[in-house]
Amino acid sequence: MKKIVKYGLIIVLVLAVLYAVARVFKTNSKPAVTYDTVTLTKQNILNKILATGKVIPEDEVAIKPQISGIIDKIYLEEGVKVKAGDLIAKIKVVPNEQALNQARGRVRNAEISLSNTKIEYDRNKALFDKGVISSQDFNNLKLRYDQASQEVSNAQSDYQIIRRGSAGGSATANTNIRATVSGTILEIPVKEGDQVIQSNNFNDGTTIATIADLSKMIFEGKVDEAEVGKLKVDMPLSITLGAIQDQELAAKLKFIAPKGVEEAGAVQFKIEGDVEVNEDFTIRAGYSANASIVLDQKDSVLSLKEAHLQFDKETEKPYVEVMTGENEFERKDIEIGVSDGIYVEVLSGITEEDKIKVWNKIEAVEDEDNNNADDDN
Repeated sequence: MKKIVKYGLIIVLVLAVLYAVARVFKTNSKPAVTYDTVTLTKQNILNKILATGKVIPEDEVAIKPQISGIIDKIYLEEGVKVKAGDLIAKIKVVPNEQALNQARGRVRNAEISLSNTKIEYDRNKALFDKGVISSQDFNNLKLRYDQASQEVSNAQSDYQIIRRGSAGGSATANTNIRATVSGTILEIPVKEGDQVIQSNNFNDGTTIATIADLSKMIFEGKVDEAEVGKLKVDMPLSITLGAIQDQELAAKLKFIAPKGVEEAGAVQFKIEGDVEVNEDFTIRAGYSANASIVLDQKDSVLSLKEAHLQFDKETEKPYVEVMTGENEFERKDIEIGVSDGIYVEVLSGITEEDKIKVWNKIEAVEDEDNNNADDDN
């Protein structure tokens, strides 16, 4: 009985050793990690910058009144094309009572002075006709009379300007708001009955209308500080409008701001470009737009995805690993060119026949799960 138990234990022990050897052999015979490979392909690579902004008129003119008052009548509407001199609105003057009273008093004083001077002038003219006084004395008196007459005229004109907004007979009354340039009325921010303030040295004045020439448009946008150094004046732009699908406008970069503005932690630089307006469709002021600026372009060049590149930690130069045998690879330094963020041009270091290592390793997940299950058993 003891011999049977002894032989049974020996058999179980031998079987356990054989199972362990087979398990080790199976595990070591399979590579832990395998890699896919790729080869160079020919791609069209376009390196460009995208700037967001809007399309606006090159010049906008704000029409402001030269006298304070109330909007009496508005003759035109927004969107109407006007020529310089066209009447836009009319202002009803609300005179300042103090200024009006002072002007009225000045007129009265001038009339009193003129009346007194006229009496003296008439008396001396009769004496001059009789030869009693000299010509010089009479001429001095006549000068005083003429000056008094002119003062009355000036005082009456000032009174009319304060009271009505313009002197009598004026062809360009201050109460008539006219277009100063030709173009399209973009905005009329006032309504009939609104009170407006004149433009002077101390006040900007109320804007009656805004006029711009919509045939001269510019793109105004912003680019990041990391990209502004790549831009140069006169570079071509391709403008796409958010409001008009499948349409592109050509433009030319004309301005790059010398100073940046910090926005949300990033420094942005303003750029402007002259837009070539297409007469086939209407471009409205303020359309949101994107400007594509091509920095470099290569057609049908040997390329590799940037994800397959590695960079030396010390020299920061790019390299790849090329297959030399089954799951065996050799490092090769390469020279790269233009990139679009996905593909990069390969200038030298490898050929189209080389099989390049894909750095994302592929593991036999299912086998590993099975091995874990066996260990649990």
